[in-house]
Amino acid sequence: MPGHIAMKSSGPDPDPTEFLYVSLEQKRIDQTKPYDAKKACWVPCEKEGYVLGEIQGTKGDLVTVGVPGGETKNFKKDLVNQVNPPKYEKCEDMSNLTYLNDASVLYNLKCRYVTKLIYTYSGLFCVAINPYKRYPIYTSRVVKIYQSKRRNEVPPHIFAIADGAYMDMLQSEYWHFRFRNSVLIHDKIYRLHIRSSRYKVTHTAI
Repeated sequence: MPGHIAMKSSGPDPDPTEFLYVSLEQKRIDQTKPYDAKKACWVPCEKEGYVLGEIQGTKGDLVTVGVPGGETKNFKKDLVNQVNPPKYEKCEDMSNLTYLNDASVLYNLKCRYVTKLIYTYSGLFCVAINPYKRYPIYTSRVVKIYQSKRRNEVPPHIFAIADGAYMDMLQSEYWHFRFRNSVLIHDKIYRLHIRSSRYKVTHTAI
């Protein structure tokens, strides 16, 4: 299955670091990106959804924006969204973003996805994007990274959700809550829904 690696292997588990963490080199590159809080903006684009633009002026309810390709277009103010500072590049939890608009959320997910980071938190939720490739992030080695760790101590992963739910169940002071804990898995694609459930069970069983 796409994105799936069996838990059992004949040799040592491969290093999962690049699929879980943003490298220090990448962080340095991200932090040096040019940014002007007063001019940087997101504007709608029929082809890309949203593109990064530069505000050149305003007149009434219209904002003049320079867009990629050297063009200049006018947009209504309510269609122009603010851009987050570079320190939020590839943010692990999007609830921490300064500007939580659609464009910023999609941009963050895309940036993480293209750097092989398929899991991202959004508050209590864990967003997963199928890479349609085999990533070594469901091995026994990865399970150990997440065992008995707080969610904020490790990168986003379905194992963190599974371990958190399991630990909450064990530590509940009310015995009846131990049998009533649950994790909601929502996906429009049934196969991905089943796969996520399987990963959670696998993590708890090891």
